[in-house]
Formats: sequence, C-alpha cells, structure tokens
Amino acid sequence: MIGPLSTSSLNGERLRFQVVVYLVVSVFVVLLLRLWFLQIIKGESYRNLSENNRIRLEDVPPTRGIIYDRHGRILVDNRPAFKLALVPADVSDLEQTLGKLGRLLKVEKPLLEEKVKSAPRGAPFRPILLNRDMDRDQVAAVETHRFNLPGVMVQIEPRRSYEMPSFAAHLIGYLGEIEEAQLKERRHQGYKLGDYLGKYGVEMEWEADLKGLRGGRQVEADAAGRQLSILREVSPEPGHNLILTLDTQLQLRAESALEGKAGAIIAMDPTTGDILAMASSPAFDQNQFVRGLTPSEWQAIVDNPLHPLENKAIQGQYPLGSTFKPVVATAALEEALVDPQTTFSCSGEYQLGNQVYRCWRKRGHGQIALYQAVVQSCDIYFYQLGQKLGVDLMSAYAQRYRLGSRTLIRLNNEAGGLVPSAQWKLRRFGVPWQKGEDLVTAIGQGFLLATPIQMGVFYAAIANGGKFLRPRVVLRVEDPDGGVVKNVSPEILGNLNLSPDSITFLQHALEGAVNEPKGTGQAARLRGRLRSIKVAGKTGTAQVVRAPEDEEEDQDESEVPYEFRDHAWFVAYAPAEAAEILVVVLVEHGGHGGSAAAPLARELMEEYFKNRPPVQEAKSGSPSTGPVDELRSSRSGQAGSPAAKLGTGWQQAAGSN
Repeated sequence: MIGPLSTSSLNGERLRFQVVVYLVVSVFVVLLLRLWFLQIIKGESYRNLSENNRIRLEDVPPTRGIIYDRHGRILVDNRPAFKLALVPADVSDLEQTLGKLGRLLKVEKPLLEEKVKSAPRGAPFRPILLNRDMDRDQVAAVETHRFNLPGVMVQIEPRRSYEMPSFAAHLIGYLGEIEEAQLKERRHQGYKLGDYLGKYGVEMEWEADLKGLRGGRQVEADAAGRQLSILREVSPEPGHNLILTLDTQLQLRAESALEGKAGAIIAMDPTTGDILAMASSPAFDQNQFVRGLTPSEWQAIVDNPLHPLENKAIQGQYPLGSTFKPVVATAALEEALVDPQTTFSCSGEYQLGNQVYRCWRKRGHGQIALYQAVVQSCDIYFYQLGQKLGVDLMSAYAQRYRLGSRTLIRLNNEAGGLVPSAQWKLRRFGVPWQKGEDLVTAIGQGFLLATPIQMGVFYAAIANGGKFLRPRVVLRVEDPDGGVVKNVSPEILGNLNLSPDSITFLQHALEGAVNEPKGTGQAARLRGRLRSIKVAGKTGTAQVVRAPEDEEEDQDESEVPYEFRDHAWFVAYAPAEAAEILVVVLVEHGGHGGSAAAPLARELMEEYFKNRPPVQEAKSGSPSTGPVDELRSSRSGQAGSPAAKLGTGWQQAAGSN
C-alpha cells in the first residue's frame, strides 16, 4: 500500500514543479521580449525622449533689419520684449497651471486653453506660445512663482517698433503672424508658427532682405523644464537694413497737410523717381498690428468709411479732371489738328445735339488760344479738341503717358487705373460709344481713372523732358555694419515719344498756369525768399456725380453733401526750368483743385526748399556727377530753348488773353 501512494505523491510534486518552471521561464521570456522591444524596437524613440527631457533645442529668432530715411534717421527699429511659453511634457497638471497663469497675467483662462488646443500635436517638448509682449508686472508675477509652475518659461525676443506711430504707415507697412496657409508656400520655407513677417508695404516687399536667419541653442534642463546651462549655440544672423528714399521732414509736412482730410500726397524727384514723401489719409498705427488688434479695434478700422487701410496714393482710382488736359493738348498738336495759335470761342456753354456742356467759368473765356486754354483750364476749348480727336486717339495718347498701366512701384496692391476706348465700352457694357462722351473724356471725366502715383509719373515725364521713371522707395540695402549689400539704381521704363516742341509747349503752359494772372494754380506760388523759384503745375476738379441741370454752378461747396463733392487735384513741379521736386495732391471730396489742393502742394515745396540756398545759387559751379545731373541739365537746356517748329506765336497768343 505504501509504494503506490508514494509514487502518486511524487508525480504530483513533479507536475507542480514543472508548472512553476514553466511559469518562471514564461516570465523571463516575457521580460526578455519586453526588453528587446524597448531597447531594439523603441530604443531610439525613448532615447530621444530622454535626451529631450534633459537637452532642449530652442529657436533664437533673428533681429529684423532696421529701416532708415534717406538722411539716416531711424524710422523702424526693434526692442526687446518678453514672451511666455509652456512645454506640455513638463506640466504635471495642465488645468491647474493654466488657471494659475490666468490669474497671474490677468488673462481669461479660456484664451490660454485655446492656444494650447491650437498647438501642433505630437510635439510634447515644443514650447507653446501663450503670451507676447508681457509688461513688467506680468513678468514679475510669473518669475515670482516659477518654482510652482513647472514647464513654464519666460523668454526674450526682438519686437518690431515703429518709432513714430502712423508715420508713412502705408509705405512702410507692418508685420503680422504668419498663417498656416503661408507656411506651405515655398517662399516661406524656414518660417514657423508664431513667426512674424511683412504683411504690407516695404515690410512685405523687402521681406527677404529684412528677415535675417534664425539661430538656435542646446539647453540642458532639469525635470521641471528649468534651464541649467547652454551646451551649444548658433547665433542668428540679423536682417539687412533698408535706406528709404523718404525725407522725414517732408513726410511729416505731407501728413500734417492731410490732417482731417481723406486723400493722398506724393512728393518725388522727377529726375530719379525717388519718393520723397507718400502720405495717405486717414492712416493707422502699425504698432497695433504688431501687438495684435482687439476685435473692437479691427471692427473700427473695417467700418471706417474713409478706408484707412487703403493706400490712396497707389490704390485710390479717381477721375482726372483737368489734369488730363495736357494729354489732349499734345494729342491735338501731334496730330496737327490744331496749332498753338488756333483759337476757339468760349461763351461758357457748348452745345452738342440736345445736350449743353458748360465751362467751369460761367461767363466763359472769350476768344482763346491753346496756351491760355491750358493756363486757364478752359473746358469749352477742350470739348472741341475732344470732338476733333475722338476717344480712340485720346486713349492712344493717354497710354503714351502710361495712364492705365501700373507704375511698377515696389509696393503691394498697386491699381492700374482705366483708359477707356470705344471697343472697351462695347465689350464692357454692350453699348456703343457716344459722341458726347468724347467731350467729357477730353476734360478728364467719364470712365477715365488714375491713381496719384500714375499722375506723378505722368507729370514727371513732362518735367524731365520725356523720361518715364519707375518710382523708387528704397535707395540701398546695407548689412548691420553699414556695408552696402546692393544699390537700387534709378530705372527708366520708357520715353514719352512726343516731339520736343510739344513737350516744351506743355512745360511753358504749366508754368503759366501757376505764374500768370489768370492761371488756375496761382495758390501754388512760393512765398517770401523762395518766390524767385518758379512752380509749374496743373489744377484738376473731378466730378464725383454730374450736377443736375437746374443746380446753380456757383453753389456753395459746403451746401453739397460730402460724398457728392468734387475731388481736388493739383500736380506741380519746381523749379519750372529744372525740376527737382514734383508734388501730387489729391483731396477726396475737397472741392476745387486750385483752392483745396494747390496750397498743400505749395506747403510741401516750401518745406523742401526752405533750408537750402536759392536753386540758382545751389547749382552754380556744380559739376555733373551722373545720370541725375545729366537729366537735369538736359531738361534745363530744353526749357530755355526756343520752340523752333512752333515758333513764338503761341507766346503772343498767350499775351493776348
């Protein structure tokens, strides 16, 4: 009996032992497999996590290039600013941390939560930006509680600073945060969410030169994400600096002249195309865009009926009014339809069919020749020229003056204007051109539209003897040490292709429009010691809506609703015999060009000349130093030369009226 029982007991023990062995072996196999998985399969991943927990890679943003005016005055600089970031992997309780930060920063917690939610997923060690441009109280509050805020860090970054808020806002432009859609574009390779880039104006067009190259550093951090030491650092490369063509004093005067008005003023050098001033009113503070607009601030800008974000100098498109008359005059001369001695009678009215077309001067100008028709801006004379020429010839000559074409200025969203033709109207509206439209086109009304910058290029070609210059806003690009990276040379885009005598005639007529007793631009004459400097120019009053037949022509402008008042133009250059500055003034709904726009042009020209000796003295004995001087000297010689083909009859005609 004892033997069999012992055998059974031994078998049971052996079975239990085998089960234990199998269990132990299984556990070791599982452990070995797990170790193999962790070290071989996931080893690289966990190694990276370990390193990232100890060694962090941080971006070091570059300092953006500084923007100067032509005399070296800083217009746009950078300042140090504090930003707050959070590393999710280092935060043990996200809800608690965000709540505490909200109380310290006096910011609503949902705003911080939204920034965390919108951050890219799968990057637990990538800092999430929570706040920018913190003030001293916010920085002090966070730093005081740093040990209770693991994963939270305060960093310093360069912040764009516009030294004079709203100064040349439309030309200089502003920065904004890059959008996700932009990150996908090839030209924005290297940018990251949260980076700033140019969104408007020079800041946008010269982004590649201004931005610089980002740097980086390896930082050793503790378990709470606090920095222990910097292991390695690659310094960022600052952006290049821009030297603009702007003259600060002239720009300030232009902006002051437009205060309380809507419109644009441009001052440029007609021999180089340099933009000395470009003001568009109303303007905006670029610093608001850098710090971020509140919803109410953005809505106020969007709802403003005067459109402060529109650069009226290059985007505003307006009827030309009488500033278009030089085109019609030269077209009639070049086509030999009239000569300078040809006279027409102006009684104040001109009838075509059943329609009566009026002159701006109710009692008319009497018998008048072409020269005085330009000087006194006689509408009746130009009605008759328009009837002789027809719209297609006027259109062809307008295009010679580069109207209807962009000037190629390096600023975004330039408008092209409009030069109509019979074919254009038929294609656009499906109705033929009418004879009466020839008349209104001849005085710059109807479908004609131009921007102030187009008018600047147009009149600069008259002033300099026929050269079309590309408007220039940047003189040169420099490195941070002042070395020249590249010069931006003046660029001639083409020629006016008119006979020299036609250009000479126009130059004298524009001078007469300002300096003769009956000239419409007398308000632009310079005063005091500058009165010896002759100004040449042309007024323009562009109707917004046609006046009713029964409306009194001498109705007080103040009685007309603002949106129905005429736009006021004045384009002028000085000195008349060798132009150095050209000014374009457009006052929206300003009324008459001679009274509303011409005085503003005079203010700018007096500002330009006031700190210099008289032009004649400044030029005496100065040698020619380059293309600019050659262009000026050739213009001066042309202005003083007799008009051989036209003779002196036009001058006699001028004196007889």
